[in-house]
Amino acid sequence: MGLRALLRAWRAEVALACGIFGWRQPFRHGLVADTVPEQGARAARIGVVLVHGYLCNRAFWQPWQRLLAARGIPCLAVTLEPVWGSIDDCAPGLDAAVRRMAEATGRPPVVIGHSMGGLVIRAWLRSRGAVVCEGLDEAEAAERLKSLVAHVITIGTPHQGTALAEISRTTNGRQMRQGSDWLLELARHEPGALAERMTCWYSNCDNLVFPARAACYPGADNRLVVDLAHVQMAFAPKLMQECVALVEQA
Repeated sequence: MGLRALLRAWRAEVALACGIFGWRQPFRHGLVADTVPEQGARAARIGVVLVHGYLCNRAFWQPWQRLLAARGIPCLAVTLEPVWGSIDDCAPGLDAAVRRMAEATGRPPVVIGHSMGGLVIRAWLRSRGAVVCEGLDEAEAAERLKSLVAHVITIGTPHQGTALAEISRTTNGRQMRQGSDWLLELARHEPGALAERMTCWYSNCDNLVFPARAACYPGADNRLVVDLAHVQMAFAPKLMQECVALVEQA
């Protein structure tokens, strides 16, 4: 990665951060509505649940919401709470959103997470029992996983932690440290079937999740995007279009 590419990524990240954190999230939180079919009306297409990352809210996903709506794909974006608490504490909110979408469409949705949002997805799957443990073998865990989610897509998620989290003092920040007890325990009982239905995007220029391979999940479809920063990656047109294609194939 050359200096010119680094500067381009930095400039794009600053512009996006100003728009998202300075305007869209605090003032335009409810601008784009969820597109969930009315209860009792079965949708012809699979739905998508969007899960934001650290210090964000549902407004982060507005370009995605517009894109999915234009393609006729039902979409719901969550706001995770508590902001500073354990990642596990965000699972109930995600569970409610997934249940709502599944009931509306009659099918488990595709769930897409940016940054910490990908870890919330994994924590939610654990909370719903998609784990290999006493009384539940690999095949049974895989079936439970299949009943909950059609596909998992993560973008810049610190699946293996990030060096930046070493300076964090919040509960969820400490959980994202490399080799944290929380990350190790999360991975310990996950079924192999999770990797089979997961696509993970990572970048060589990620300014928040590094080293770059920390955003890869072992055995998953790990896809590299070149010279894009952490937030910038989530709005790269090619990445967005490929994710929509994955949704349409699910």
